[in-house]
Amino acid sequence: MKKVVYPKVGGVDSIQIVEVEDPIPGEGEVCVRIHRAGINFADLMMRQGLYGSNPDYPFTPGYEAAGEVISMGGGVERISQGQRVLAMTGFGGYSEMVCLDASRVVPLPDSISYDQAAALPVTYGTAYHMLVHLGNLSEGDSVLVHHAAGGVGTAVAQICEAFGVSKVIGTASAPKKDFVESLGMHFVDSKSEDFVSICKALTGGRGVHHAIDPVGGKHLMLSYKALRAGGRLFCFGASSAVKGDKRSLTKAMSMWASTPKFDPLKMMRSNKAVFGVHMGLLDDDSIFKSHLEALSGMLLKGQIDPVIDSVWDFKRVAEAQKHMHDRKNRGKILLDFS
Repeated sequence: MKKVVYPKVGGVDSIQIVEVEDPIPGEGEVCVRIHRAGINFADLMMRQGLYGSNPDYPFTPGYEAAGEVISMGGGVERISQGQRVLAMTGFGGYSEMVCLDASRVVPLPDSISYDQAAALPVTYGTAYHMLVHLGNLSEGDSVLVHHAAGGVGTAVAQICEAFGVSKVIGTASAPKKDFVESLGMHFVDSKSEDFVSICKALTGGRGVHHAIDPVGGKHLMLSYKALRAGGRLFCFGASSAVKGDKRSLTKAMSMWASTPKFDPLKMMRSNKAVFGVHMGLLDDDSIFKSHLEALSGMLLKGQIDPVIDSVWDFKRVAEAQKHMHDRKNRGKILLDFS
């Protein structure tokens, strides 16, 4: 079988596709023939050595994938051979085949496509965890989301619509204005407009209930200022540390140095809260599984439907990641291993 490997820290030109022996599932494991795998911004940061929680090099990235079970080890009971599944790989999803514990696969109904399944866990799971699980999202709330045209941004827009949110304010680059507005968001130009003052103006001077920030650095404090009293800021990324497809230590260090130090005493006076969110480091798998169950139900009801930007043959993985580096995607980018 073939799989994608990060041999070392590097740009997209460092990515390798290697051929290895087919994996054999061990006790309690299943082997999944992958059809689709999701690309996430975290994958790009791992390649640049900026993520901090990936395996040692060389390794195969890929948090999420969808495919069919082709073999099973002993002791597997609730999964059958030939079954279509969502695979929460953690790492290793950029592969034609992957073996993983049976507890980390979720059976797929025939009505959910491989594209939909592979686009669901990270983007929609992250958005749901922040807004619903931590944020207690309620009808009438207001939400600010940055990188609104990306995978998490589009997920936020759909989840907010399903929950009856009154206003979603999305920042993005000017070429993505029509796309962001088509999702029901109020567009804010991330390069030329002051999103803090716009959030205040659209909420009667109070600010938003929730701010979703994958940018990091000094940007976090601006998002914090866009909140109303009692609002919640969710930090789940650090895209400002990444400049182009090759690592820039200067850019990364600048981001870390400009990250604000929030004062708990000042936060008490406004009852604001700041959450750091890393779905890959959740120590309770049942939380994420409950999110997937809820999201699967919403998908079957037509309340959400993952926006797929593009599907790339896995041999073009470098081009696909460059597409994300260049901020060209509108929704989720997938790799085709079928």
